[in-house]
Amino acid sequence: MQPMAQDADDNWERQVRKGWLELAILSSLWSGRLYGLEILRQLEEASDLVVAEGTVYPVLSRARAEGLVKAEWEESDSGHPRKYYTLTAAGRRRTLAMAREAIALIEQMKRLVNPLLKEADQ
Repeated sequence: MQPMAQDADDNWERQVRKGWLELAILSSLWSGRLYGLEILRQLEEASDLVVAEGTVYPVLSRARAEGLVKAEWEESDSGHPRKYYTLTAAGRRRTLAMAREAIALIEQMKRLVNPLLKEADQ
């Protein structure tokens, strides 16, 4: 039964990360346009959040379909074109709304879990 418990724990953590990923990716684009690898670097540098490359592109594709980001191909000095992503006006509004909601949720969760953490640490 131990392996099933481990799978459930891993799934819970994956689901939490997945839920926050869109906000993290949109936030990385707040200051300007980036291509995929730059988004990954921004996430890691700004937050120590390590995200697999294959995880970012489906989120960007969905955000593009929803009109939250625009994408433009551009030639690069390294020889292969890169797809740059930029927040649209709707994307900036969504990112701000998500950030505000995230902060409110974090504060609510802190009020809920801090007492049990204090009790567990005694």
